[in-house]
Amino acid sequence: MTPTLTPVVDRRVVAELVARAQADGMAISGEGGLMQQLTKIVLESSLQGEMDAHLGYDKHDPAGRDGGNSRNGSRAKTVLTEAGPVEITVPRDRDGSFEPRIVRKRQRRLGGIDGIVLSLSAKGLTTGEVSAHLAEVYGATVSKDTISTITDRVLDGMAEWQSRPLDRVYPVIFIDCIHVKIREGNVTNRPVYLALGVTVNGARDILGLWAGEHGDGEGAKYWLRVLSEIKNRGVADVLMVVCDGLKGLPDAVNTVWDKTIVQTCVVHLLRNSFRYASRADWAAVAKDLKPVYTAPSEQAALDRFAEFGEKWEAKYPAIIRLWENAWAEFVPFLQFDVEIRKIICTTNAIESINSRLRRAVNARGHFPTEQAALKCLYLALMGLDPTGKGRGRWTMRWKAALNAFDLAFDGRLSTGRN
Repeated sequence: MTPTLTPVVDRRVVAELVARAQADGMAISGEGGLMQQLTKIVLESSLQGEMDAHLGYDKHDPAGRDGGNSRNGSRAKTVLTEAGPVEITVPRDRDGSFEPRIVRKRQRRLGGIDGIVLSLSAKGLTTGEVSAHLAEVYGATVSKDTISTITDRVLDGMAEWQSRPLDRVYPVIFIDCIHVKIREGNVTNRPVYLALGVTVNGARDILGLWAGEHGDGEGAKYWLRVLSEIKNRGVADVLMVVCDGLKGLPDAVNTVWDKTIVQTCVVHLLRNSFRYASRADWAAVAKDLKPVYTAPSEQAALDRFAEFGEKWEAKYPAIIRLWENAWAEFVPFLQFDVEIRKIICTTNAIESINSRLRRAVNARGHFPTEQAALKCLYLALMGLDPTGKGRGRWTMRWKAALNAFDLAFDGRLSTGRN
């Protein structure tokens, strides 16, 4: 529960302060406003209280005479706060041992400002745009280098997050990628892969971010390294991995977890089919493919696909070839009931996150380095669902599917709960 000031601050006193400020023509916010004045009073009072505790006696208290260390005046200092720049006086002691905590030595910004910078950066604003925002809203001059320094502090947290221990069992891991523009001589498109796990309790767990090695895709060796890293962080078993036809991934999955089923995203398969068809035929192609991916069994799906081929192969042979090449990773979900099919036939679960990431990336245009791109994506991920309501809705959607998973996979899911 958020602490309240009601027992400490009399509302009538606050109302009187506001009324007096307005009567004197003083603004509530902005430079020289009431909020700045109150912030100055609170900070200076806190610093004086810290000095009292440090010396062991109050200001002007006779107990401090000839007691060794004592006050030694003060110095002026301007700090950037959420109320704008505030000039305060910081007390000093004679032997220089006083270490204030409310506003530390050499500190020029209160923590709330760093939070604002990180929040704006997570939304994709550049350092120049953040600097301009602080100048416009808070009347404060904060250089682009300072803003970069603030955001660079998340790198340690990002490294810790990327290497944190994971759960022992995941029913499903979704893997998808977004493309970012990185300026390495020329501006090039680079893939960044996101792995999203669903826990045995139905919670969402973003496992990490991995930059692709090449612009034209990664092979089995790359995926073996990524999946081995996930396994080494404690993941002993994964029931299914859902992806969008990533080259080399199925072989790597079965090397790391030999019982894991790799399922291609059916929605992506449909979208890729439409790329080979005229727009005028999209509705007809979609209608004729639906009996294939809703078939009650693999044999029934084969029969329906044969019928689809008889009708469309002459006009769109590339669609037939696309489905034939993806067939081994397409059919696994046909063996499960409808609750599991609804969940695993698409990577929409991860695409909703990717859409937020793309917003942050597109706002930036391109990045000077791979690390700068990963930092932006990490900040965007940390800013997802601040209220937690999204996580609650996510968990509720997975209840029925998790029960079906437990039955279909012979209790491997229950092992993860123990």
